[in-house]
Amino acid sequence: MAAFRTACLWVTLALITGCGVSATPAQSGLPVTNACFMTDSGSVPVVLEVASTPEQRQVGLMGRTELPPDHGMLFQYEEEREPRNGFWMYRTLIPLDIAFLDQKGTIGNIRAMVPCSASQGRNCPIYPAGVHYWSAVEMNAGFYLANGIEAGDRLIFNGEKCPTED
Repeated sequence: MAAFRTACLWVTLALITGCGVSATPAQSGLPVTNACFMTDSGSVPVVLEVASTPEQRQVGLMGRTELPPDHGMLFQYEEEREPRNGFWMYRTLIPLDIAFLDQKGTIGNIRAMVPCSASQGRNCPIYPAGVHYWSAVEMNAGFYLANGIEAGDRLIFNGEKCPTED
């Protein structure tokens, strides 16, 4: 089954990238959720667009020229993803960092990703997760470091209120 999924992924990539570069409009109208990252020193509120369908995840943040400082995109999956699975930056114009989360929202790994200016997606690197994951959160490059967010910290989502410091 895994071999079949891998083959399907490569066929899909070939179909997508075989036509060269064309403009990819930024997707809009995605559901938005307020969430926060919980660290040892407190909470960091964020606003996340939610990409939960294959089509939404495929486009992701392609075509965006900017992202507000505390905004990002949450990629949700119906089943656990393998450590070799990951993300790429084809047609993505802004540098991003990505956190890979387990089913409980705990960060397993954070990776830095740079835009790929190649005319075809097959020439862009893939950034594998390195851990099993159920979701991933892309934020502006440097966001996690600047906010002291690291592996082991947790994302609280689905409308839960972020704790405040008293």
